[in-house]
Amino acid sequence: MAFAASLTDIDWSQPWLAPWQAQGQAIAQRALRLDSVHKALNQAGSAPVQFVAQDALPAGAAYESHIAQTGCVPSRDNLHDFFNGLCWLQFPHTKRRLNALQMQQIAQAGIGPRRGPVRDAATVFDENAVLLYAPDALWQALEQRQWVHLFGALRPLWQQAQCMVWGHALLEKLVHPYKSITAHVWRVAQPWHCLQALDTVLAQDLSPEKLASKPFVPLPILGVPGFWPANQDTGFYEDTSVFRPVAHRVKTIWVTKPQRPE
Repeated sequence: MAFAASLTDIDWSQPWLAPWQAQGQAIAQRALRLDSVHKALNQAGSAPVQFVAQDALPAGAAYESHIAQTGCVPSRDNLHDFFNGLCWLQFPHTKRRLNALQMQQIAQAGIGPRRGPVRDAATVFDENAVLLYAPDALWQALEQRQWVHLFGALRPLWQQAQCMVWGHALLEKLVHPYKSITAHVWRVAQPWHCLQALDTVLAQDLSPEKLASKPFVPLPILGVPGFWPANQDTGFYEDTSVFRPVAHRVKTIWVTKPQRPE
């Protein structure tokens, strides 16, 4: 089955999966035995929601609204929803906060062809965020897209940084990694010592005002030191089709392809 093959494609030894490995690997093995993502997630027993089959979502119902109203997360048997469920298990407060923000915006503006800046940014975070605690010098170089400096002269500073791949669509893409995969970096103000503490900090940090300001910075994720063997060569960062300087940037359109009917 394609679903089983996709789960066995996950290489849990990859460094970006280290924070997810212990629970994720066990759930993946359970999903293979049960032939079901939602059943495997429910047996983990630590989420503030229940996971249900995709066909439990009524026709015409909005995905986010259904979660808020029922406490049930419709889940398909694919990698996207597997990683989404894993995020619910590891970051329940943050996922609840994102759902609440989506519902606030729906209550204010309804559901239309455009999400609006806050909903759009919340979706970007949910799907494609990387969390980064970094010294100021690293952050400034990242903001200015000074890639060779960021990963060359400043490379030793990365030992003081913490970087976590968080967005579930990004985790899905990284099952089959390629150089140009680009994440949206969300800066975390303080280092974290455990995921539970990070979950609390994130949930508090996700405000409508901050999301509306689009505080993301793009980062080709395989450039992070330790993530990919090829990036030990500084020439890796000289590929301007991937590591683009500021002068080459174009206006960003903050719209993500909807994963669910709304």
